[in-house]
Amino acid sequence: MRKSTRRGILILAVALPGAVPGCGTFDAYRACDSPGCPEDQRITAEVRARLAERPALSAPNMVYVATRDSVVYLSGQVATPLQRTDAEELVRETPGVKQVVNTISLGYRGGP
Repeated sequence: MRKSTRRGILILAVALPGAVPGCGTFDAYRACDSPGCPEDQRITAEVRARLAERPALSAPNMVYVATRDSVVYLSGQVATPLQRTDAEELVRETPGVKQVVNTISLGYRGGP
């Protein structure tokens, strides 16, 4: 591989996460640098535990949780709109949650 090609790929790899909406910002939510960090970790752990108690939200569904300043961000994939709503309602009932941002998508079920 030519040096200029490798350099172009490296530049693209560094620049792309910041250019694609959501990619660069998600890293900020994984960092623990805010004053509310211990509370955010507690909320995330509690939400994950509550989700684990719901068999309908378990595999093959995938629900990811991130918390920043008591705002819970849900992402992943579930099979039905009811499961998506159920996950969001479960989070809203969790003590300390100020807001829920639900970007869970519905999975492809296949078929002709």
